[in-house]
Amino acid sequence: VQLQASGGGLVQAGGSVRLSCVASGRTISWYTKGWFRQAPGKEREFVAAITQNSLATYYADSVKGRFTISRDNAKNTVYLQMNSLTPEDTAVYYCAAAPVSRVPTTPESYDRWGQGTLVTVSS
Repeated sequence: VQLQASGGGLVQAGGSVRLSCVASGRTISWYTKGWFRQAPGKEREFVAAITQNSLATYYADSVKGRFTISRDNAKNTVYLQMNSLTPEDTAVYYCAAAPVSRVPTTPESYDRWGQGTLVTVSS
């Protein structure tokens, strides 16, 4: 199973970006999917997660109300819509998958990771 994240780039503060993450190989559509990010010199931090049936989502306080996670199981894809971006959102964003039916927030709960996509927000 591979996760391929895309959609990063350079955006001005206040702008929007949508990240995508496609899963290929053995289907893991039942996995919870999540997004994490890592800024230079900082630890990887949880951003958002969504369960297989999209009934449960969870967000870090820092992105709540600005970011929206969604998924399309038919396309094996999870999305992260990011609005009202600030320079503090600059980071490499990673998608991940966890073999659970809840919404874990720790990296250790996820056993599949994408390669990361860089989002840079200019002021």
